[in-house]
Amino acid sequence: MNRREIVKSLSVMPFAGGIMYKDELLNHGNSAVNSDSDIYRSLGIEPVINCRGTFTIIGGSIERPEVLQAQEAAAGQFVQYDELAHGIGKKLAELTKTEWGIVTSGCAGAMKHVTAACVTGGNPEKLIRIPDLSGFDKTEVIVPSHSRNAYDHALRNIGVTMVTVDTPEEMKQAISKKTAMIYIMTPKASETGQPFSLEVIAEIAKPHGIPILVDAAAEDLTIPPVHLARGGTVVTYSGGKAICGPQCAGLALGDKDLLMSAWQASSPHHGPGRDNKVGKEEMLGMLAAVEAWTTRDHQQEWQTWLNRLEHISKKLTKIKGVEANVKDPSGLNNRAPTLVVSWDPKTLNITGYQVAEDCARKAPRLAIGDGDDDQKAWVTITPSQMQDGQEKIVADRLHKLLSEKRPPLSSELKASTASVTGHWDVEVNFFSSTSHQKFFIEQEGNWVQGIHQGAFDKTEMIGMVEGDQVKFRSRFRYPGDNVTYLFHGKVNGDTMQGDIHLGEYLTAKFTARKANYQQNRKPIEIPGGPPLAT
Repeated sequence: MNRREIVKSLSVMPFAGGIMYKDELLNHGNSAVNSDSDIYRSLGIEPVINCRGTFTIIGGSIERPEVLQAQEAAAGQFVQYDELAHGIGKKLAELTKTEWGIVTSGCAGAMKHVTAACVTGGNPEKLIRIPDLSGFDKTEVIVPSHSRNAYDHALRNIGVTMVTVDTPEEMKQAISKKTAMIYIMTPKASETGQPFSLEVIAEIAKPHGIPILVDAAAEDLTIPPVHLARGGTVVTYSGGKAICGPQCAGLALGDKDLLMSAWQASSPHHGPGRDNKVGKEEMLGMLAAVEAWTTRDHQQEWQTWLNRLEHISKKLTKIKGVEANVKDPSGLNNRAPTLVVSWDPKTLNITGYQVAEDCARKAPRLAIGDGDDDQKAWVTITPSQMQDGQEKIVADRLHKLLSEKRPPLSSELKASTASVTGHWDVEVNFFSSTSHQKFFIEQEGNWVQGIHQGAFDKTEMIGMVEGDQVKFRSRFRYPGDNVTYLFHGKVNGDTMQGDIHLGEYLTAKFTARKANYQQNRKPIEIPGGPPLAT
């Protein structure tokens, strides 16, 4: 699963994460479950067992013991940050066999700083003018369409114009004196051998001296980084994913001069990167994570993950009709085995979505993947961020849920007692603003289709009506981004109101009133020929 797919699945992720006390973490998760007095439960929040992977919304990854020790050691003294960055840069270069490295506030922070470096060339007079790029020579970033994603906001924050291209030929035509850099996200279409691979892009960019930024946030760290060998100028990683460093840290490796300009554009220096502060603790924690990566027994870790999946598989396949298969990953992105547990929903009378939703909302809470089609339901379990002993909790939780007796699934809907056909004026109340929108709806029995006119654009909307309850769904799509509206409300005559689930953007409320349009009805005359005057 790449980061684009991760973003699509956020709407089913629980909004909480679990972490252990420092002493327990230093033992690297020997305790399967936190005590009732842990810091999250003291806030009324139930922690989550992470069976999904390195999702930021549930905490990313568990920091390595070496990382915690380095951060604690760094916290007790003061240091000049430029000197620290230089010492870390030299050490990262040695560890990763690259020219240079910098630690940033996450992968997105690294992407932002590198973009600033490409736009300014290290000139502080330009730096302090960002995002106003008036008079700048370099103001455009070229991006293959396969690499547009929600994370390229980090680039756009600098004020650059994103030039999206679909083919190598279009990229050649798009290159101009304004081109600051080329950005790609791995993997998929940028992989070696693909028509628009990094090698192809590098061949186009090299004669023009255009740097290439490679976003490898969720990948395993290769030494030396494979993407630099393939033609990239700088490659960026998330600290809180496979590397198991600080969740709020990232890494940029590659061309030293460009990375020195990127460091200049980051905190503690004033300018557009000041809001992306990374502390001395995270800097040394990230360095410790990279150093630990070079000595970790990755083969043994993999076997540990497989052992966890085997325990869960053996438990669940004792249920008649349940199958379990391990799916191996391809490539370096989110590299971990995944257990796919599947069944016939008509036999067990439960869907994959219902299993995942139950696990997400009730203790012990599990973050798991899910899916459904006409013949099969399934859930997925990724073991890389599970802690010792949690496989037993996961197996027991799922076994109990899948073994329960329940009535057959029904696809029949309650008859509709409300009519929503027509034009509706909609008031959406966000946390701190109100938006005036519109519905244009056609209803046939329980089913609804139509148009949702949002604050800026129109999009298709589908839905259903049961009794006086309505559920609508629409999705506004933008390059690399989307916003999904899930409306749930009650109809009362010519009004309806309720809640909106916005996935990762939390919630809103809506009130809709059927509009009465007073048309000025006049006969329409069709001329008999072309006009004699305009």
